[in-house]
Amino acid sequence: RGSQPLQKVEITLADCLACSGCITSAESVLVSQQSQEELLRVFQENQELKARNESPKLIVVSLSIQPVLSLSEKYDLSPEDTARRLSSYFKSLGADLVLEMSAAEDFALLESAKEFVERYKSSQEGKKGQIPMLASSCPGWVCYAEKTHGNFILPYIGVTKSPQQIMGSLVKNYLAETKNLSPEKIYHITLMPCYDKKLEASREDFYNKLKETRDVDCVITSIELEQMLENQGKVLADFDSGTLDKPFGSSTMDLVSHRGSGSGGYADFIFTYAARHLFQIPDAKLELRSLRNPDFLEGILEKDGEVLLRFAVANGFRNIQNLVQKLKRSKCTYHYVEVMACPAGCLNGGAQIRPKDGSQPRELALKLEKVYHELPESNPEENVAVKDLYKSWLGSEHSDKAAAFLQTQYHEIEKMSSALAMKW
Repeated sequence: RGSQPLQKVEITLADCLACSGCITSAESVLVSQQSQEELLRVFQENQELKARNESPKLIVVSLSIQPVLSLSEKYDLSPEDTARRLSSYFKSLGADLVLEMSAAEDFALLESAKEFVERYKSSQEGKKGQIPMLASSCPGWVCYAEKTHGNFILPYIGVTKSPQQIMGSLVKNYLAETKNLSPEKIYHITLMPCYDKKLEASREDFYNKLKETRDVDCVITSIELEQMLENQGKVLADFDSGTLDKPFGSSTMDLVSHRGSGSGGYADFIFTYAARHLFQIPDAKLELRSLRNPDFLEGILEKDGEVLLRFAVANGFRNIQNLVQKLKRSKCTYHYVEVMACPAGCLNGGAQIRPKDGSQPRELALKLEKVYHELPESNPEENVAVKDLYKSWLGSEHSDKAAAFLQTQYHEIEKMSSALAMKW
């Protein structure tokens, strides 16, 4: 009013989650608490604490496989070499530990598979809202479901945390215990393929009110890491090939893949697990075929001509919209759907590095998927570190502690006039 200067408006990520008036992608909400500048400020502050002989934070970086593949393509390095050089890069900034995420990924697959088996059994007993079970690892999809379809769709979404947030539990709880540190004395950074992971990290469900700390403090994306290197006038090959830290148990491999999609292989693993545990069919493999478009795939489990299970992979919001409409009309015949907001899934995440040769993003995603499947394949049921963590950290697979650290919940967000609610 008059000559009074306008005040700068600050929007927090939590505000963004609570509002239903924006598009799902958080690309336009790169706020101060999860920016490159904030990350570098934390590193600098920690160095100053060390210089004054004061108690610094333990800075931990967790590397998701999709950004590692994106950066390996950008800098023409192998995925393993990329991960090791990323370790050196982050440690040059001041990181104490740099970790890969296979333990968190395997926890997510195992918990999702066990949940599916329980839901299937409940549905056979007549319980409603159990099947189809919809994947829970994509925050863009979860945010969309909460804002536009609320309590109708939320019961179908699995309660297992995403690998990012399971990694948050591992770092801020298990690692904190083993290091004899309070959770707020650890600063946890994740490297992720999409901006929506920043939104996910900001959810109140993943905030420890008692200790005033988030399970993941800062999410940095593939594109942002590329920018950070460019700002230093560096390329990844300028850094030595270091080592990845292994606080959750030793492993002979730095990076692993999972059978199935480059988004984590949820449909494939759950299909094989369910075939064995529900129908005593060993080694069933999900064979997907494209329906209508390459981002909607379907596969079935058959025995003696009877269809026992019907699974699908739905990538991109056009297919998600179609899936939701089928559910609303009670026309959905699937038992499980791997749902990802990005066309072609997480390897084509919104914050992955753009193709450098003018090719289409889908072509690059297919190339990255091929490289992904050249990595050693992990079987979650044989992951010794995960088995040990279930016993030593969580007490058992079905303990209250396991539920607290590996599962989450969803919240209907009051509808407003919203671009999200448009029917495409």
